[in-house]
Amino acid sequence: MPQFVRRTWSRYAKLGKGRKKKQVWRRPTGRDNKMRERKRGLPATVKIGYGTDTSKKKEIKVVRNLKDLDTLGKNEVIVIGNIGKKKKLAIVEEVKKKGIKVQNENVERFLKTEKVRKEKKAGKKMEVKTGKENSKTKNEGENKK
Repeated sequence: MPQFVRRTWSRYAKLGKGRKKKQVWRRPTGRDNKMRERKRGLPATVKIGYGTDTSKKKEIKVVRNLKDLDTLGKNEVIVIGNIGKKKKLAIVEEVKKKGIKVQNENVERFLKTEKVRKEKKAGKKMEVKTGKENSKTKNEGENKK
């Protein structure tokens, strides 16, 4: 994979000559810019999919419910569709059991965050109950005086 750098980076210090941090990609613009026109012999410009290996391409299938997981073949990767959190959680748990690769979701991180979220929610409910009990006892003490 080539290092994509600005067109005239080797001419000026402000564009990166002797300064690695400044060697960044900027799209070539301008009416007569040969690199923008993709002339032969000039450096390549950044494009989506540049250098990807198409021989190892796997089929991508959109999954919107648990039934869609049953129809998967061998070399297929799934993308979880636009669904709610409850269905998504069920799909992700099933995917983890079966060992299927998900392209648009980090399965481990999603399950971990959901677990933390449930624990926080359960903790808040407990705090609310204890808070009400404390306020009742304070009020009762004031009434007795």
